Amino acid sequence: MDYQGKKCLIAYFSHAGMNYVSGKIVDLPVGNTERAAQMLRLFTGGDLFHIRTASVYPNDYQEVVKIAKKEKADNARPVLERDIDSIDDYDVIFLGYPNWCGTMPMALWTFLENHDFTDKTIYPFCTHEGSGVGHSLEDIHALCPTAKLGKSLALLGTTIEDAEDDIRRWLRD
Repeated sequence: MDYQGKKCLIAYFSHAGMNYVSGKIVDLPVGNTERAAQMLRLFTGGDLFHIRTASVYPNDYQEVVKIAKKEKADNARPVLERDIDSIDDYDVIFLGYPNWCGTMPMALWTFLENHDFTDKTIYPFCTHEGSGVGHSLEDIHALCPTAKLGKSLALLGTTIEDAEDDIRRWLRD
């Protein structure tokens, strides 16, 4: 992966609170994608940017699922709590998200449409519980056709605590 010596941004969306893990609902004080983003920061030295919506998602897992499905069905663009001023100084964007409804949360659509990714390289990383990246790579390409889409990484949320080796391998490839 071509990131060393380049200015890196790790932009990610993550949901803490009640999450589906290994067939049951558990309370995660830090979301799986955020944990992966923190590992990436440790290994790359990139800048972290947590993509958050202005309307906070509820803690209850089933409520979050309902909202995510409605946002996807409505092709919504949730308002972000804040946005990064510019991505102009970055060469590489590591883009992290959980798989929601077979793709990335709609907040990522908002973030991606707010910026010009021309000549940027996007390396997607996704946390999931068995569904992989879904069709998020196609969605990212459609939203950022002038960006280079690098190799993605799908991390099983259940094993996120042991993901350091997977992330290191991904960065070496």
